[in-house]
Amino acid sequence: MHRLKHGLLQAAGWLFYLTLLMAIALALPTTLFDSQSKDFIFLVGAVGIWRYSMGATHFVRGMLFLYVVYPRLRRKVQKLGDAAAPSHVFLMVTSFRIDALTTAQVYSSVIREAIECGYPTTVVCSLVEMSDELLVKALWAKMAPPDRVSLDFVRIAGTGKRDGLAFGFRAISRHLPDDNAVVAVIDGDTVLAEGCVRKTVPWFKLYENVGGLTTNEFCEVRGGYIMSEWHKLRFAQRHINMCSMALSKRVLTMTGRMSVFRATVVTNPEFIADVESDSLEHWRLGRFKFLTGDDKSSWFSLMRLGYDTFYVPDAAINTVEHPPEKSFLKASRKLMYRWYGNNLRQNSRALGLGVRRLGVFTSIVLFDQRVSMWTSLLGLTVAIIATLKFNIAFLLGYLLWIGITRLILTVMLLCSGHSVGPAYPVILYYNQIVGALMKIYVFFRLDKQSWTRQPTVLKRDLASFQQWFNTWSSRTMTFSAASIFVAVLFVIV
Repeated sequence: MHRLKHGLLQAAGWLFYLTLLMAIALALPTTLFDSQSKDFIFLVGAVGIWRYSMGATHFVRGMLFLYVVYPRLRRKVQKLGDAAAPSHVFLMVTSFRIDALTTAQVYSSVIREAIECGYPTTVVCSLVEMSDELLVKALWAKMAPPDRVSLDFVRIAGTGKRDGLAFGFRAISRHLPDDNAVVAVIDGDTVLAEGCVRKTVPWFKLYENVGGLTTNEFCEVRGGYIMSEWHKLRFAQRHINMCSMALSKRVLTMTGRMSVFRATVVTNPEFIADVESDSLEHWRLGRFKFLTGDDKSSWFSLMRLGYDTFYVPDAAINTVEHPPEKSFLKASRKLMYRWYGNNLRQNSRALGLGVRRLGVFTSIVLFDQRVSMWTSLLGLTVAIIATLKFNIAFLLGYLLWIGITRLILTVMLLCSGHSVGPAYPVILYYNQIVGALMKIYVFFRLDKQSWTRQPTVLKRDLASFQQWFNTWSSRTMTFSAASIFVAVLFVIV
């Protein structure tokens, strides 16, 4: 009954969306559909050539990897058999301020994987609260793992995830793992799907230079319908982009929810230092530590140390998402602020590694991350300017273009294996515009950071003048950049 009701709501949503597109099309003057007209509708989308070409390239590369390259590589891994088995597996989980139900789900899945993978395994629990330790011990006693599976607790002070990871890495170092050992780093809200460990660890034997890999992600959202669809859309897009970058063995982030590393990487003092106390020297804002973004720090460290990165699309995890606000608008903006800040803080120095280290395509993708905040706003800005200078038909034409193209993009997402819904086209556009605005805001305030799960912000003991200068120079540069952007488009239109 529930599935039938859900199906009917989905069908009604798609019908409403298509009806709205037809209504916009009927409201437009016929000249916009005349190929000889100077205001032919598709001219509105000409400014998106760069963006669409990048999206199309990612899609083609992603599908090539997912359906052609990866199945062939998987067969090669399977032929290795026991020769690909690691000497030891460490499953390290970091938990802080996560509800007991989610914590129980997470550790049950981790202990189950430790038992069923068949390898010598140590579960390393990086915990803050005694209640979590008691819960893990109760689950351990209930599931009764065999002797080849052991348990190790690391108690930390609750000063942040980076400290929790560093303490856990040092605890693993004390086990003196050899070159064939691997470490899975798992977030406290990540439930492992069955077979996740056995699907990921053999790849380190096939690719001797892969230092870390990450996995396909699905989610259960403890929030409303739109928030749930927003997260699911993000993971569908993530899957395609990860597949695209895996084709070059240059996956751009070691996702904090679940990534697997060589033990020789996580026990390397340089890598531990990069994760624990990463920082950036900014020409205007000075030097500041990274509060969030440990997944980006671990990726950059792997690149700097000379390793490759990979993606395993058939190894799945299920994350339990707890939106930081009840309001979708507030929650999505808060999450974007954190995600895009992490991305942009790593971007410039990642490009500094050079084309020789990153490869041509990866360098282009990193460059696109810097310009996409502006190119994403071009179409809407031009449509608004043209409407103000001429008539509203330009805005209606632009909206029809957006409606059609986002519908096509939504259908393309079906190829990822993730489900899609009627809200996806609207959410795609919301992400484009609001995401671009958030990127511009963050780009000029890279030193401003905060966690969404806990009220922790980066504190810098700056002199009063330096604080004043940072604040007002950020505001001035944001206003100046936006003004120049709009002025140039006014001249062009």
